[in-house]
Amino acid sequence: MKLLVSSIVHVQIAIPGGGEDEARAFYGGLLGLKETPKPADLAKRGGCWFELPEGTCGQLHLGIDPDFRPARKAHVAFLAADIAGLAESARSQGHEVVQEQADGTERVYISDPFGNRLEFMGREA
Repeated sequence: MKLLVSSIVHVQIAIPGGGEDEARAFYGGLLGLKETPKPADLAKRGGCWFELPEGTCGQLHLGIDPDFRPARKAHVAFLAADIAGLAESARSQGHEVVQEQADGTERVYISDPFGNRLEFMGREA
């Protein structure tokens, strides 16, 4: 069978209307992602976009969902260079953090300001 998919262009996470400033503080401030402007015709919809590190999937889109419900099981997983520092920073800012180790990989789950579950995996030694 011929492979029809070559890469992921972006991943979208739903946020409630009016949540852009909280999203910027979390995704830009805590996680250090750089915000990128949305095209004018899409900016009218609200939300915000962030660039992901080169060599990953491209962008993280935060889109407004009028019937927003946090994703507590479905999630995006990120590779993090300093997982302990990230967990400490998130806790100090009042975010829910759950740490676990499975199959030799350290994992931290952090809820964004809207209750969406995000996974951060430590680099293997």
